[in-house]
Amino acid sequence: MPVTDTTLPPLLLGANSEQRVAIEPRMANRHGLIAGATGTGKTITLQVMAQALSEMGVPVLVPDIKGDFSGIAKPGVMNERLQQRAALVGLDDLQPSGAPTVFWDVYGEHGHPLRLTMTDFGPIMLSRLLNLNETQTGVLQIVFMVADDNGWLLLDLKDLRAMLGHVNDNRSEIGPKYGNVSPASIGAIQRALLNLDSLGGDQLFGEPAVTLDDFMQTNQQGQGVVNILHAARLYRDSPLAYSSILLWLLSELFEQLPEVGDADKPRFVLFFDEAHLLFKDTPTSLVDRIEQVVRLIRSKGVGVYFITQSPLDVPESILGQLGNRVQHALRAFTPKDQKAVRTAAQTFRSNPGLDTEAVITELGVGEALVSVLDAKGVPTPVQRVLIRPPASQMGPISDLERSTLVQSSVLAGVFDQMLDRESAYEILQQNAERALSEETVVTRRQSEAKQTRRPAAEKSVMGDLITQAGRSAMRAFGTQLGRQIMRGLLGSLKGR
Repeated sequence: MPVTDTTLPPLLLGANSEQRVAIEPRMANRHGLIAGATGTGKTITLQVMAQALSEMGVPVLVPDIKGDFSGIAKPGVMNERLQQRAALVGLDDLQPSGAPTVFWDVYGEHGHPLRLTMTDFGPIMLSRLLNLNETQTGVLQIVFMVADDNGWLLLDLKDLRAMLGHVNDNRSEIGPKYGNVSPASIGAIQRALLNLDSLGGDQLFGEPAVTLDDFMQTNQQGQGVVNILHAARLYRDSPLAYSSILLWLLSELFEQLPEVGDADKPRFVLFFDEAHLLFKDTPTSLVDRIEQVVRLIRSKGVGVYFITQSPLDVPESILGQLGNRVQHALRAFTPKDQKAVRTAAQTFRSNPGLDTEAVITELGVGEALVSVLDAKGVPTPVQRVLIRPPASQMGPISDLERSTLVQSSVLAGVFDQMLDRESAYEILQQNAERALSEETVVTRRQSEAKQTRRPAAEKSVMGDLITQAGRSAMRAFGTQLGRQIMRGLLGSLKGR
């Protein structure tokens, strides 16, 4: 049930025989980590956290890679085992309940279609998605700069292809102002776009595009909406596309939301499952920018929680910013596994009564080592706890139940039909047709000028001057629009 009291209760994670362990609402935007081997209970911990945040009025986004998270939308069924677990953690009055849920899917198969525009996405994240090298990334940035300076929107793949052709055809003019562009780099980017297209890039990029408002919703009872990104197919076909979408959302939250300082609760929480994908083969310069965003975004009321198997999957510079930690069991079969166990143990504030390194390998399913930030922002000593059971259903809902929820959503029908308004492709096509038409007219006038008197020739010249003035004014207008386009740390638009 939604919280109506002005004092928000702590977000209960679990308990042991001595104490309960919970996250203070005002500390939930200090980020966190949920780690552990496959099958140790990370998904249930994630479900507990997402539903508790929803109940306190905080919208969240959770990627669903395995397809088993949808049960949060439906009240759970209390059996004897769950009742015993609830009693052990002090939840004698646990009432089954679901959370308000909106389903998203890039392919539109298991939720509302999730689309972005190229202009919003930006060249830095697109370069990462296309797996471009440093030189090709520089060329792609030039392509975006030319489009931005002219006020040409890049909405979908055909817009970017048209811009690549335009930059290639005008290399001699663009080079002195923006930097040299080689045909080889243009060709490499075009080939990467073909690969992206085969993986469903035409469905990811286009309009209508999602905005932050679509994710940051609450229902009439004041509960935050749990946005579930169904990513089973996306993760299988293109792990880079999966991680790039979440990186875009992180960038949008950072660039668009105003500062709020220390609020009573987060404004939004983003969960990043399979977090190692965010940093795998990512250039150091981009990792540094991600670190900066993670460090600064908490002042905008946003919490980021990374979910992965080992703490080693997260760079140390970012790991140090994760104040709330839940560590499920790890297995230590190899030297690398043993190093991961030691690293996980060392990231906690020590507890004299607990051998953290030994306990990590002994934890059962549904058990975890937990350390959170107290009311003063100080990490609590690590505790071995039983994770509380969720109030919602464990396991997925049926396809029919999911379809019913999608059709009854407030966003039903909003993203179903793709739009194709005027953008870079149409503008460049019109320019090419106009140039061809003007060339024909000039050729005809030159032929006629030889057979007409001088006054008529002067009139023709005046007409050409007016046409050129009109073109100059349009270029100036486009440049003015371009000056209004600013990009942030990760290359997405800084303002709307």
